[in-house]
Amino acid sequence: MSRSLRFASCLFLIFIAAACSKDVRRGNGGGLGPGQVSSSAQVVKVTAVPVNVSQSSGGDAVIALSISPGFHINANPATFSYLIATEVTAGKLEGITAGPPVYPAAVKKKFQFAEQPLAVYEGEVSIKLNLRAEANATTGRKSLPVNVRVQACDEEQCFPPATINTTIPVTLQ
Repeated sequence: MSRSLRFASCLFLIFIAAACSKDVRRGNGGGLGPGQVSSSAQVVKVTAVPVNVSQSSGGDAVIALSISPGFHINANPATFSYLIATEVTAGKLEGITAGPPVYPAAVKKKFQFAEQPLAVYEGEVSIKLNLRAEANATTGRKSLPVNVRVQACDEEQCFPPATINTTIPVTLQ
C-alpha cells in the first residue's frame, strides 16, 4: 500500500471516529444528534402505566415520558404563548371519565435561543390523569386512548412537534 493511500485511510478513520464520538461529547449518551432529528417523537418516548379503577374511588393513571439526554420539551404551561406546551388529551372510553391532566413542576433553564429561562421538562416525567368510573360502567379490562403532544428542543433549536398516541390499560373493578 502506498504512503499516500495509508495517509488517506488514516484520515478517513480519524474522521469516522470523530463523527461517532460527537454525540458522546454533546452529553446525550451517543443518542440522536440534531442533524438526525426530524420529529420530536424520535426523542420522546411515552409509556402508560396500567391502572385499577374502582367504582367507589376511581384511580390515577400515569403517563410516563422519557426524554432523551441532551433534549427537553416545553412544560405545561409553556413560558410563552407561542411555544408548544406538552399536552395530554384523553380519548373516549365507555364507562370511564378522565379528569384534567396534572402536569409536574417545570425546570427553569436558560438556552442560547431564548432571552430568559424557559419552563421545560427533561429526563423522566410523569403526568397524572384521574379516572372515574361512571355508575353504568361494566367491570373488566379496557384501553383508554391518549394523545401526548410534545415539541422537543436541544440547546440550540426546536424540532417539529409530534403527537404520540398510546393507550392506558384500565381494569375496572
